Amino acid sequence: MISARIKPSVVRLITPVCRGLLRIGITADFMTLIGTFVVVLGSFTLLANGKILASLIIIGLALLTDLLDGTMARLSEKGPSVWGNFLDSTLDRVADGAILISLALYLHSQNDSLFRVVIITLPISALVPYARAKAESLGIECKGGFAERTERLLILGIGGVLQLLGFDWGIALGVWLLLILSALTVLQRISIVRKATRSKASDR
Repeated sequence: MISARIKPSVVRLITPVCRGLLRIGITADFMTLIGTFVVVLGSFTLLANGKILASLIIIGLALLTDLLDGTMARLSEKGPSVWGNFLDSTLDRVADGAILISLALYLHSQNDSLFRVVIITLPISALVPYARAKAESLGIECKGGFAERTERLLILGIGGVLQLLGFDWGIALGVWLLLILSALTVLQRISIVRKATRSKASDR
């Protein structure tokens, strides 16, 4: 939802940066690897230890590479590749998983029962991109939904900011919203695929 609306403007803004990175020899795949490495490192060394502000800054900056690598791939001489697409999608799941696992570790260390909700959220959130990937492997377009990756990360980030501002329920709100909206998005995508398969069956 959000990503679809702001993506064209963001791409125009970062295009000169991407061209510059390509000129100095940095590839889209390298950007993907670096971004994931920093997110994972920041998650387990900062977020897992309750350093919310530092983790928001480091992880937030690292996640910006997700905006850069796709544009860099399109601007490169070879253009987007199947390998690059696979690598980006796979490492996105690694990064997302690291963030949620680190958050669960922190909450568990504080004896906060919310860590159980985070553990439940982890597989449900992972089902969102899986549902799309599986649908597209079957030739069914399955984009959109309440909570694509951009929305999911923003929800957690805003929850962290609220917590830092003194709202003790900030992280809890972010986690619960992430769980609910991820579940709704999975159901939405299941519905899209169900309708598509019924339509194909009726056309035969």
